[in-house]
Amino acid sequence: QKTHLKSICLKYQLYLLLNSHFFCFLKNEMGLIIIFLCAYVPKTAAGHCKWAEVLKDLEQIKTSKDIDVSLYTANTDEDVKCQEPVMRCFFLETKVILQECLIKNCSKTQDVLNIWKNGSASLENNKSNSTKSAKCKECEEYEEKNFTEFIQSFVKVIQRECK
Repeated sequence: QKTHLKSICLKYQLYLLLNSHFFCFLKNEMGLIIIFLCAYVPKTAAGHCKWAEVLKDLEQIKTSKDIDVSLYTANTDEDVKCQEPVMRCFFLETKVILQECLIKNCSKTQDVLNIWKNGSASLENNKSNSTKSAKCKECEEYEEKNFTEFIQSFVKVIQRECK
C-alpha cells in the first residue's frame, strides 16, 4: 500500500511540475509562436500542390508505347497570365489521349482517365476566378507534337505551377 501511495505522490508532483512549466511556456512570446507553429505546420505540409496526383499519373503514362497521337502542345514559357488557358489546353488534349486509349485498349487507360478527371475537377473549381488575357492563344493555335514531347511539356507546366 505504501508503494501505491508513493506512486500517487510521484504522479501528482510530476503533474504539478509539467503543469507549471507548460503555463510558463505559454506566458512568453516564443512559447506562443512555437505552439502556433506546431498546430499550423502539419496542415500546410498536407496542403501540397493540387496537381501532384496528375504529375504522378503523367509519370506513369510517359513511357507508354501504346499511345501514338499528335497533340496540340502549349508552350512551356507562355505568359503567366495565360497559365489557366495553357492548363485547359493540356487537359483537353488529355481527352484525345483517353479516346485513343479506349479505341486501342491501351494499358495506361486508367492513368489517363485519372489525369483527365483530376484536371477537369481542378480547372472547374478555378473557372470563376479566371480571366483570360486577350493575347493568350487558343489550344488549336499551338503546334502539334508527338505524345512524348506533349507529356514532357505538360510535366514542365505542372512543375512550374507547383513551385
